[in-house]
Amino acid sequence: MDVKIKLEKDEDGWFVATCPSLQGCVSQGKTEKEAIKNIKEAIKLHLHCLAEDGAPIVKSENTREMILNVAV
Repeated sequence: MDVKIKLEKDEDGWFVATCPSLQGCVSQGKTEKEAIKNIKEAIKLHLHCLAEDGAPIVKSENTREMILNVAV
């Protein structure tokens, strides 16, 4: 299963990883590699909990992601 993640470096130098398609699925790490490893585990656990609860994994048809180039 391919899942898009977002990776940002916070003000303390930690990398914060989120999964936009799974609300509340967040992890972090001291390095990018560690943050990616941790978010993979968080995604697996998140999906496992959804499955246990019988909640469907629904891809939103109303949401699009894109990159915009804005001149400033």
